[in-house]
Amino acid sequence: MNDQSSLRGEKPPILSIVIAVLNERDNLPFVCEELADACLDLPATEIIFVDDGSQDDTVAVLQQQRAKCLPSLRVLSHDHCCGKSAALRTGITAAKGQWIATIDGDGQDDPRELIALLHLARSANGTPPLVVGVRKRRKDGWSRRVATRFANGLRRRLLRDDCPDTGAPIKLFERDAFLRLPQFEGLHRFLPALLNSYGVPLLCHPVKHRPRLHGQSKYTNLNRAIVGVRDLLGVIWLRNRTRLPKTVKEC
Repeated sequence: MNDQSSLRGEKPPILSIVIAVLNERDNLPFVCEELADACLDLPATEIIFVDDGSQDDTVAVLQQQRAKCLPSLRVLSHDHCCGKSAALRTGITAAKGQWIATIDGDGQDDPRELIALLHLARSANGTPPLVVGVRKRRKDGWSRRVATRFANGLRRRLLRDDCPDTGAPIKLFERDAFLRLPQFEGLHRFLPALLNSYGVPLLCHPVKHRPRLHGQSKYTNLNRAIVGVRDLLGVIWLRNRTRLPKTVKEC
């Protein structure tokens, strides 16, 4: 937990919504308006956008939206593009909330879905879970849907993570659990398997999915497939090498 707010006597938020963006200026006004609406039905929440080296005026648009409708908005900016996983870790490291939620910044995710996900997480018994928003009736093109279906099937078979949509952008989990994981690009696509290695249970919840508002995806099916296979092999190795005690006691 970030200690700066406690030193100033401020009450930390319960939820931090972390959004990694790259050249999404045209989508941000709509996304920020929806976030402001969702926050009305969420407990104390902060919103963190991490600009991953955009070449457009993404940061300026976010600053405008902070003045317009999201006074709690925080904007962090990388000096160059480091990748989505690195951007998410930047935001999660800086976050003050116990719970972290992630969504994409292209308008395809409805932030109001986080209300149900947070309720599921906070009402769960035992170890706080990872809650994944499984996309139903995806609004991507047919080639993207086919590629994703194949990738999810391969991951489930090899990693046995019991998650039908491991690449889903909408996820909710405890900040401290995430920060225990080793950092590598592509990490965000393997959270169910990796957090399971640390004893974090998985909950899946269906969510709506919408067409991208403006622009194009930063990934093609080919580069996603090539990188995905390499990362999958790395995650298999990492899980096989993870050794953790069931309990620890001080003697």
